[in-house]
Formats: sequence, structure tokens, C-alpha cells
Amino acid sequence: LTRCVLETHGTKRSAFLSLGRNFYYITILRDPVSRYLSEWRHVQRGATWKASLHVCDGRSPTTEELPSCYTGDDWSGCSLQEFMDCPYNLANNRQVRMLSDLSLVGCYNLSVMPEEQRNKVLLDSAKENLKRMAFFGLTEFQRKTQYLFEKTFNMNFISPFTQYNSTRASSVEIDEQTQQRIEALNFLDMELYDYAKDLFLQRYQYMRQKEHQEARRKRQEQRKILRAKQA
Repeated sequence: LTRCVLETHGTKRSAFLSLGRNFYYITILRDPVSRYLSEWRHVQRGATWKASLHVCDGRSPTTEELPSCYTGDDWSGCSLQEFMDCPYNLANNRQVRMLSDLSLVGCYNLSVMPEEQRNKVLLDSAKENLKRMAFFGLTEFQRKTQYLFEKTFNMNFISPFTQYNSTRASSVEIDEQTQQRIEALNFLDMELYDYAKDLFLQRYQYMRQKEHQEARRKRQEQRKILRAKQA
């Protein structure tokens, strides 16, 4: 999951109107299973998120609210089984958590509301925030992602996006049982991704139709001009 702020110049109304700038949140989503395996590989090589404060409602979670999955400096060398077995692993449903408003569920305090209610609130919040974004992309549709970005913000990349199907995650061979367990651990991300894919393809089709309509309008105008000259 990538989350960033895109800054553009313009005159649309925004909180930064006095600066003559607009700010848009954008994100790139990834297939939950591939994303989970990729994060495991990353952690296995020694990566940590110690610098992340996880601040919510003005404070960071306590060690009781967010226990660590490992002791020592990092979790390097952990097996996939160990990675899946930690109940506090923030890799689980990471995309929903990062896109949702955690303050709606009491941040990292799991005792605020029942788990089922908490999950529903988080998923609904993530879907709503994703829908309100001016742009989001999917890693499995690199060229469509590039097209939507360019059409949405009227910008062009100097080279086309490349679809890399060979990644660290794709090199991991897992059996059906492991696949199902990863999907179960990330069931919120799975539902969010289905929603995101449908919304993404809708936006892509709408933009393509809009482009074709504009091209047809220009051709009609050109024919009118040509007929006028001939007359």
C-alpha cells in the first residue's frame, strides 16, 4: 500500500486556496495475498516500523493496546508460519486500517466495541475514503492506473508503466491451506480489494467513454469546418 499527497496548482476551492494550490490524497492498492507475502519477505530481511508512531486521536498506542510480535531489534528470519501466528501483526488487513478513520473505533483500543462491529466500521470507513479520493490505482493494472492518473490530473509520464508479474511475493510457493489462511487473516482487505477493483474499472470505463466522446465531438467540428470551406 502506498499513500501520498499529490500537490497541483489551480484555482479550485480548497483549504489551501490562499496558496493557489490543491492537495489530493492518492493511493495504490495491491492484491491482499501478494501484499501480505511481500511484507513478510520484507520483515524477514530485517525491516521494522519502529519509526512509525501510529498516532491516533493525538496519542500513540500503549504496549498493551499494540503488543510487539517479536523481541529484540527486529523479526528477521521469521517463518511465514510465525508471521501468520502473531495476533498483533499489523500486516493483517493493513490496507483497510491505513485507509480507515481509526478514531471511529477507539483507535487501537479493542475493548471499545465488539470485534464484528469494529470490523464493519473500519471497512465502511475505508471504502468511503477510497471512493472520495480523486485517484487510486491497482498494482495489477499498471497501464490502466497510468491512464487514469494522466486523465485525472492532466499530466503525462515520460515513459509507460511496466507490468511486473515477477515479484518477491510471486516467488513464494504456498499451498491451498496457507492461501486460505492468509485470505482469512486479511478478510477485510479481501473485501476492500474487490470493492476497489470494481470502482477502479468503473472509473476507467467512464474515462475511456469520455475520451471517445471528446474525440467524436472534435471530428464532428472538423467536418463542419471542412463543409463550410467547401461551401
